[in-house]
Amino acid sequence: MRLSVYSLKGVQYAGEASGVNVKTLSGEITILENHRPIITALKKGLLKIYKQGNMVEEISIHSGFLELNDNKLQILID
Repeated sequence: MRLSVYSLKGVQYAGEASGVNVKTLSGEITILENHRPIITALKKGLLKIYKQGNMVEEISIHSGFLELNDNKLQILID
């Protein structure tokens, strides 16, 4: 899936990812390719980005929002 992570400082990540793990207000979720569309609020924690099953990057977040549609995942973080 195509992943874009934006903050007030600009683009934090842009590229392909096979999965993302993040904490939401209702619990921790992992989003994989072909996941159903979703919009959710995020809470403080680590955004973990995976490629071919291997974690490639961690981004610390305080809060934010996530939107996934048609294998395009956009995350806005604070």
